[in-house]
Amino acid sequence: MKRIKEKNSIILSNNMIDKTIHSIFKKGSKTYFYTTIFFPGNVKSDVFTLYSFLRKADDYVDSIPQDIEGFNNFKNRYYEGINGVKTGDVVIDSFIELLNRKEFDSKWVDAFFISMEMDLTVSSYKTFDELDKYLYGSSEVVGLFMAKILDLPEDAYISAKYLGRAMQYLNFIRDIDEDLDLGRNYFPETELVKYGLSRLEYDRIQENKENFRSLVRSQIDIYKEWQMKAEEGFVFIPCRYLIPIKTASEMYLWTSDQIYKNPLVVYDKKIKPSILRIILNIGIGLGKCAKIISKKSKLHKKSVILSKIDMK
Repeated sequence: MKRIKEKNSIILSNNMIDKTIHSIFKKGSKTYFYTTIFFPGNVKSDVFTLYSFLRKADDYVDSIPQDIEGFNNFKNRYYEGINGVKTGDVVIDSFIELLNRKEFDSKWVDAFFISMEMDLTVSSYKTFDELDKYLYGSSEVVGLFMAKILDLPEDAYISAKYLGRAMQYLNFIRDIDEDLDLGRNYFPETELVKYGLSRLEYDRIQENKENFRSLVRSQIDIYKEWQMKAEEGFVFIPCRYLIPIKTASEMYLWTSDQIYKNPLVVYDKKIKPSILRIILNIGIGLGKCAKIISKKSKLHKKSVILSKIDMK
């Protein structure tokens, strides 16, 4: 009877953890959530754990007003956790288990926290060199975490970093108005100066709408350049894992195309693909993947038969 109660307690605990992590992820990003659910079960669980940890920290610094105390407590509990303390926070404890199992470099987590702290203290960047530090900790390390979860070779790491960087940069473009409400502008001042702009608040660009359009389109070009470098690493990703990743990439490309047509739309609404568009894209990818797997299987069988004939 005691063992049954213990077993039931473990099941209830695991369900609570899953529901907590699932809830955080679903609220955070529709595109990532609906693409991630098509990973195989073990990978999906790990991605959920990763994203919920990153999202929870990010929510503290993106709240209005910013929850500095909440962020610092979260960060401190993480560092207690990696030193062997059970924090009691299911998001942190689950992430630390993932970190140890997948052998994440703890310096990647340090870099992530540094970038989150920059969101508490830095409102703008003068050059891309200044922005690079933020991009590394806020997005490139996410690509590295994903590469480890998927057990990709180190040759894929550069492309993984570019994918994180590209997606983050498009987020900056899509969320211009939202970030301004938080007192932030992520585009280097050197980029604004090129187009005769000093600030991006809507009332400031009324007389410079064409310059603003040119600025946004030039930044989308930068995003697409990084995206192309990211896609060079797709060859390292097994087909079954590639579908969710490629779908997320294509949804970001779709978003960039919508904004490119009408850059001023970023002040009216947040451009996001519909759930239906995401699911249909996934379905097409699954169909292509099934054909590739079937073709590989047939080629393998043919190779085995031919080798047996040669042996005779």
